[in-house]
Amino acid sequence: MQLTIKIITFTSIIISTILVSSSNSWLLAWLSLELNTMAILPLISKTKHPRAIEATTKYFLTQATASCLLLLSSTINAWLTGTWSITQMSNQLPSTIMLIALTMKMGTVPTHFWLPEVMQGTTLKTALLISTWQKIAPIILMYSTSNHTPPNIVLTMGLLSSSFGGWAGMNQTQLRKTLAYSSIANMGWTLLTLTTEPKTSLINIFTYIIITIPVFFLMALTSTKTLQDMTTTWTTSPTASTVLAILLLSTAGLPPLTGFMPKLLILEELVTQSLTPAAITATTASLLSLVFYLRIMYLTTLLNPPCSSTSTTKWRQNTRGTLSIGLTPTAATTLIALPTLLL
Repeated sequence: MQLTIKIITFTSIIISTILVSSSNSWLLAWLSLELNTMAILPLISKTKHPRAIEATTKYFLTQATASCLLLLSSTINAWLTGTWSITQMSNQLPSTIMLIALTMKMGTVPTHFWLPEVMQGTTLKTALLISTWQKIAPIILMYSTSNHTPPNIVLTMGLLSSSFGGWAGMNQTQLRKTLAYSSIANMGWTLLTLTTEPKTSLINIFTYIIITIPVFFLMALTSTKTLQDMTTTWTTSPTASTVLAILLLSTAGLPPLTGFMPKLLILEELVTQSLTPAAITATTASLLSLVFYLRIMYLTTLLNPPCSSTSTTKWRQNTRGTLSIGLTPTAATTLIALPTLLL
């Protein structure tokens, strides 16, 4: 892909997200989401592989369906209230349709089936973009309409997403699919407190984004795509292998790492709202996610020398400076943010 096309594409993605975050009209938000969708399609299909074309088609059809539902919801709301304002979603019907449209764009249960296939069919950098930046615009819209969102539906979708994300991730051997189901599980945690304490939901999703960025950077740095590749990560970079293991523990939400902070806040809010059964269910579902996080960490760290490796050793590769520059601050923030807050 030429440099000019890359600049135009990334500029369109950034501007569209900023427009969605700052808009007060559903029409402007819808147009910005369409611009965002059209801008990322060339990035998904740039590898010229049938799997990439399939992923592009699935992404386009899913996002187009979600945009149609969003436009339908905003039109019904404008018909009922006489305004296109985002904050005026007082009727339950358009609020429910809007919730389905936004969760479809983010990839949560029951509209999650496109996310693992799309992330598996594209490159690591594009998969990073889909699992992090592409979630900002929908979550901002959900935050803006959180006062009118049906709480029972949101809570049910959150519990289903956290449970299914952990359950389905245990059977995966491809790291991109594993991280896709991890994204689904973390989106479930975000939805749990969206109606009662939306600021906590924002803390959770942005913490997840900060943790996910160095994970993808390390995978790209070590050319790691499968669980079998994890067994020989130490031959490429022992330091990257150790940091990746700690990042996975942080994603799982183990104290005292950063990933534990938003989960603790969410559980505290659920108990405060007398939703203790939901808190217990979410905690149990997080144990399912912990299984595949620990499996990846085991393959990363416990098979280092002098232990035996289960696959052929890779040649040591030269580290790329651009990835290292982006990796250092994000990994440091992921590892030390919670201890700093506790002090």
